[in-house]
Order: sequence, then structure tokens, then C-alpha cells
Amino acid sequence: MTEISSADEVRRLFDEQGYLADEGTATAVFLTLRLGLPLLLEGEPGVGKTAAAQVLARVLDAPLVRLQCYEGLTANEALYDWNHQRQLLAIRLAEAQHERLTEADLFSEEFLIERPILRCIRHTGPRAPVLLIDEVDRADDEFEALLLEALGEGSVTVPELGTFTAARPPIVVLTSNRSRDLHDALRRRCLYHWLEYPEPERVVAILRRSAPSATAALIESAAQFVGHVRNQEVDKPPGIAEAINWVAALSALGATELVREVVVPTLGALAKTPDDRDVVIDSLTTYAFG
Repeated sequence: MTEISSADEVRRLFDEQGYLADEGTATAVFLTLRLGLPLLLEGEPGVGKTAAAQVLARVLDAPLVRLQCYEGLTANEALYDWNHQRQLLAIRLAEAQHERLTEADLFSEEFLIERPILRCIRHTGPRAPVLLIDEVDRADDEFEALLLEALGEGSVTVPELGTFTAARPPIVVLTSNRSRDLHDALRRRCLYHWLEYPEPERVVAILRRSAPSATAALIESAAQFVGHVRNQEVDKPPGIAEAINWVAALSALGATELVREVVVPTLGALAKTPDDRDVVIDSLTTYAFG
């Protein structure tokens, strides 16, 4: 694993991967690596939470294992499951050969399916994997209890086989859009960092990296306009991801400067609901282009 000695080095390595991390994010990542604690990243959608974990895996040259959370997520989908089809085939084969299978035969490692968390716990490669538990706030409250053993002890218990403990604990990054409050027990096991929407100067720098074909004037005007949209009464304020997509759309249409004629047709990259689109269009009557 790449040995990272400081938060400044995190910023440099992330910068080489095209991710402009601020001081707070770089410090949180460094402390996660140094202390071996999970990192909980919260913030509005589109500010770079998921991308931070992806870049971290690339920087460390480590496998990235992603668990996308959603309502109704269960242990069978997050921790482990059994290959019921293979178990059934084994039973039929045993019957055909007049053999008898015991429960231990059917619930052995041969039939175990590793889901993301167990896969990371049992990982035997040269580098610890980065486990991304994405949008944990989308999962049910009960799912958080499933995480506590894995996060607190670095282990997963399979009743039929025993407890698996990581020889090299994974680097865990959880993300949350804060659609609901997470339990205190989960928060206490994590380092915490809130990702703010970046200041205008850093937005410009990010857009220059992400859309090198766009003109400087277009990028600066687009960054200002995205800030304008975020200040409107919109349900879903655009994040960095939307800003990047919008500038890419403007550039693809050959725009070199920001004018109303190119803003309206490309609003689908910024406004994600009909109401938000109407709010932004109404705001154009008083917005000073150029």
C-alpha cells in the first residue's frame, strides 16, 4: 500500500488523479488511513463524496468494493448469502448416487457467496481493499446494526461457519446525503467530515480540469451561474457533478460564452425537476449575463 505521510500528500496524490480536495477532506482521509477508522462523508448530492472513495482506491492502488445502499437492503445482499441453486443441484446429485448430505455439507464454503462486506473481510490480496458503503442513509435503520460488527470488530459471523476476521481490515468510507439521521452508534465508530459545496475559485479550477476544451470565459461564467441557481428556491440545488455535466454539454454545443440562448436548452444538466426548471428560467429575466 502506498504510505501516505501527511494531509498535504493526500491533496497532492488526489490532485494527480484529478480530484481537488480541500484541506478538511484531505485531513479526514489522512486520519482515516493513519488511525484505521471508518470515514463517514456527508454532504449534498454531487459534491464528490463517492468520487473521494474512488480516487482513494486509485491512489492506494487498492481494490474498490462498492456497496450501494437502498431501502430494504438485507444482510444477504450486504454480508453473505448461500448459493441455493448449487445446494439444490448437490442434493439432487446425492440422491441420484444414493448418498446422504448433511446440513454441514450443504452449508460449507463451497456454497458460500461473498457479498461486499464479507468479500472485504476475507480479502487476501497484497493491499487492503477500499470498501465504499454508498448512500448509507438510504438503507433502513436495521441495516446499520449489521454494520456495527464489521466496522467495530473487522469481522463477520456466519453462523454455519463461524466468525471471519480480517487479517488486513478494509479501508471503509461511508457516504450519506443526510436524507435521514444515522444512529449515534454508527457515527461513534467513524471519523466524520461534511463536504461543503466548494467556493467559486475552486469550482472554476475543478471545471477547468473536467472540461479542458471549454473556454476560460465559459467556465468562469458557468461557475457563477451554478452559484446563482443554488441561491434560488430550487428543490435540488446542483452540485459539482451537475456543474461538470453542464459545462460539458455547453462545450459539446460549441458554446464559447454564456448567453441565454445556450442556457435554456441545456438546463436539463442543472435543473432536475419541472419546478426547478421553471424557477431557473424565471430567474433569467434578472440575471446579468456577460
